[in-house]
Amino acid sequence: MIVTQKKSQEEILKMLSKHSKVFLIGCGECSTTCHTGGEKEVLEMKQCLESQGKKVTGWVIPNAPCIAAQTKAGFAQNMPALRDTQAILVLSCGLGVQSVKENDRFGLDVLPALNSMFGTLMDAKGNFHEVCSNCGDCVLDQTGCICPITRCPKGLLNGPCGGVMKGKCEVDRTRDCAWILIYKELEKKGQLDKMKALSQAKDYGKAGKPHKVLVNV
Repeated sequence: MIVTQKKSQEEILKMLSKHSKVFLIGCGECSTTCHTGGEKEVLEMKQCLESQGKKVTGWVIPNAPCIAAQTKAGFAQNMPALRDTQAILVLSCGLGVQSVKENDRFGLDVLPALNSMFGTLMDAKGNFHEVCSNCGDCVLDQTGCICPITRCPKGLLNGPCGGVMKGKCEVDRTRDCAWILIYKELEKKGQLDKMKALSQAKDYGKAGKPHKVLVNV
């Protein structure tokens, strides 16, 4: 999932300074989980904008606005409101914002209400942890399913740096060193021989942007 954070009211109002009529789009997946773009947050945004003299022509929360079919369905259900709108404010990650833009047929200004922070997993307590950088060259089979590219601030591929102290990272002494965690995981599984393999320099060309995967051609 993608973790998002709310932009400040000041920044949002600045984006909307030339628009008096706004349509709101939320997200039923990641942004709802982050408490940044679910129904509660969309209605709070509606109230905020209306208190500033804006007219909110309508709102919709597709389950996943990053999926074109769901965005189109949301548009189809709100055509009269969209015809009376000058801008669409999207409470989702950048993927959802761009999906809305790609599927908008009215040529409206599509604006982000949130900042996209990072891809993450959510633990049992509901906390978010960045564990994957989508590098395009996964090495988890060699590192006990702990990503050194993401979990190590330096992205080291061949063991810890000289700054590790008592198992903690020199960049942040409250954080466990990724390579100590990798060592312990491989030791537990009897796979410490993997530590002896020398990893070559990362081929970041595999993560060349923008990506695309064509499944229907």
